[in-house]
Amino acid sequence: MRKYSTLLFSALFVSASLFAQEAPKKEPQKGHIDQNKFRQLKDFLATPNDQRTASGAPGHAYTQQKVDYVMNIQLDEATNKIYGEENITYHNNSKDNLEYLWLQLDQNMRAPDSKTPLAESKGTNGFQTPEKFVSDNIGKPKDFGFKIESVKYADGRDLSHTINRTMMRINLPKPLAPGEVFKFNIKWNYLINNSVKDGGRSGFELFPDGNKNYTIAQFFPRLCVYNNVEGWQNMQFWGRSEWALEFGDYDVKITVPADHILDATGELQNEKQVLSKEQRNRWEKARESYKNPVFIVTQKEAEENEKAGTTKTKTWHFKANQVRDFAFASSRKYIWDAMAVNINGKTVMAVSLYPKEGNPLWEEHSTRVVANTLEEYSKLTFDYPYSKAISVHAKDQGMEYPMICFNYGRPNPDGSYSDRVKNGMIGVITHEVGHNFFPMIVNSDERQWTWMDEGLNSFVETLAELDYDPNFNTGNLPKDIVRYMSLDQNRLSPIMSQGDYVHNFGPNAYTKPAAGLYMLRHTIMGPELFDYAFRTYSKRWMFKHPTPADFFRTMEDASGMDLDWFWRGWFYTTDYNDIGIKEVKPLYLTNKPDEKTKELQEQYPAYFARLGKLVYLTTNKEEANDSDVKSYINGLSAEEKASLNEIPKYMYQVEFEKPGGLVLPIIVELTYADGTKKRETFPAQIWKKNDNKVYRVFTSSKEIKSIVVDPDLETADIDTSNNSWPKQTTNKFDAFKSKAKN
Repeated sequence: MRKYSTLLFSALFVSASLFAQEAPKKEPQKGHIDQNKFRQLKDFLATPNDQRTASGAPGHAYTQQKVDYVMNIQLDEATNKIYGEENITYHNNSKDNLEYLWLQLDQNMRAPDSKTPLAESKGTNGFQTPEKFVSDNIGKPKDFGFKIESVKYADGRDLSHTINRTMMRINLPKPLAPGEVFKFNIKWNYLINNSVKDGGRSGFELFPDGNKNYTIAQFFPRLCVYNNVEGWQNMQFWGRSEWALEFGDYDVKITVPADHILDATGELQNEKQVLSKEQRNRWEKARESYKNPVFIVTQKEAEENEKAGTTKTKTWHFKANQVRDFAFASSRKYIWDAMAVNINGKTVMAVSLYPKEGNPLWEEHSTRVVANTLEEYSKLTFDYPYSKAISVHAKDQGMEYPMICFNYGRPNPDGSYSDRVKNGMIGVITHEVGHNFFPMIVNSDERQWTWMDEGLNSFVETLAELDYDPNFNTGNLPKDIVRYMSLDQNRLSPIMSQGDYVHNFGPNAYTKPAAGLYMLRHTIMGPELFDYAFRTYSKRWMFKHPTPADFFRTMEDASGMDLDWFWRGWFYTTDYNDIGIKEVKPLYLTNKPDEKTKELQEQYPAYFARLGKLVYLTTNKEEANDSDVKSYINGLSAEEKASLNEIPKYMYQVEFEKPGGLVLPIIVELTYADGTKKRETFPAQIWKKNDNKVYRVFTSSKEIKSIVVDPDLETADIDTSNNSWPKQTTNKFDAFKSKAKN
């Protein structure tokens, strides 16, 4: 077949080239910049340097800062206040002299003078609950926000500082030189928000029995990131885009009511002082249980504890090394269970804390989901390096921190629940535990690039969910993003946008990046190349600060694939995919040139004379004549004939159109008259010379009855009405449904 194909398409190429030479002359046009969709991404990506290499790996001169915290925390249940003293040690590992330090004061986002509520556009077309209306329009602002009691040098002298809303600048007495350490102390307190009524990513829930569930995070002033990409990442916290944080070591003592059960980031240092002998024995049993959770506190014990109440306190002591943040949860209502997880020979504990209101759903699934998530993420990235992962039940929350996360999913009061509630809980636990990998370890800048943790995590989440339950409804990536990509362009933003300033935050930061990674793995790269490159990125940037360029470059470097066209289209634009079939023509072999070719033969007789006999493709069945090809084949040796297939009985020219702006592979399914099917995938590079239409010739010994583009809807094609030949007809009702859906 190879010789025959070469002969046929050589003739077509010569003919096309000569036509191009004879194009009528036009007046010179103005020049233009390169708009080819396959041009390299160097105009967008930062220039590589000795800290971040062109391969996407950390360079030989890569540095990052370190911040250590020693804290004493007191939780006052009666007043819902939290008090803290923290001693901070800042290590300047950079090669720069630092004139000041910046800290984040996240609680100030809800302070009475916060600008966040003033930045929201509100009109008459909104709707509110009566409670929300009263709080927004009648109620007095609550006294939320940090109360900074003092900022001092380590020796007790007052330290100059400036508060700018959610940021605080420490005014250093002299620049902090490379390699130097600066120690200082902050004393603070704040009123804890009711996360159910006031909203918020952390806070407390008040139960009808008067007890509370405290899920506490963003509760202490934390250092901002300083690096060679952003300088100081001190963008204000408006409530949506999350955090950029430095790694460090934590030594934290938390004082709470004596009847509370508490867990937190890090290792518990004083088990004997805070746990009973029975609880310690149960914990040791849990460390040996790899199949089922073991109760450290049973539901019956938790219900008895709810009735207790005490004015006594107890101090829990935790230490955590190489973490970027710290959070904790505390309540007298907690049921507590745990089980062991084998991560490549290392025992990691999967843990859950939840009130009886979470049962029976939570005791059935929570800890098992934690264990499954750690196992599956470790396979796709790196072995989970911490000793535990905790899932805490919180009514309206889904938030993540190192080793601990807060998750929703509450059954009805009678204990019944729908599949939707169950799957929602399994999904959020998988997602939030998965955040231990992105960004708690692969520590991207959430404030600037939400997709680098949410999008990557959402993609891996789907794989972990299917391992937990093969029938789990993970959605249908990338089909799920079609509706979003079909929206009015005024409501779309590129993925590479700062999260505070985009419409449709969820699809932009979660679903579209996840859908893009799904296409890379299943359609463009293949699982083997993708998985190796993705794992390489994850391992390269463990406990470091990657940027988008580091991700893009690593995925290409480790796979040997040029993906700049994909990053440019999917991440940097709001273009959409729409590839269809414009026309299909039956073709026939002939030795008769058409009129245009005859004109060329007359103009270039010597050129055509050198070519000798030529064959042509025609749409005119009456001109069909394959005698010259048969004559050529008959003149071949037996060995040459053996390398050929038979002359195709059927040939079709398919014109593919691309109304959409994205370049993506063309996946084609051919259905023959005998019912058999064949698929071919043409790489995105098929569009390299024409961004609007391309042609392919399909040959076969069997008649082709139908052709479908993207039969499994794996390229997020927003309009499938042009994906079939013959064109599928739809009635008016089906057309209406399709329009309404999109």
